[in-house]
Amino acid sequence: MGLLISDEILQAAGISEEELAREIAVLLFQQGRLTLAKASKLARMSRLQFQHLLASRQIPVHYDVAELEEDLRTLRELAGE
Repeated sequence: MGLLISDEILQAAGISEEELAREIAVLLFQQGRLTLAKASKLARMSRLQFQHLLASRQIPVHYDVAELEEDLRTLRELAGE
């Protein structure tokens, strides 16, 4: 599903499409609705870049068992297991 936001709305808000994606990602991460991995993907940033963004806003990074398992799956896939 995609969400279409007109250029008129972006201009009225004084924000670019990229900035809006970051703001939504930060909000959803902060609310616990997205994992760090999913939020960084939505923000179109690497996890490290997204973590720096969160740190700059003094938003703590929560890392739970589900995210650890997701990271382990990713590492196994990258290792070819």
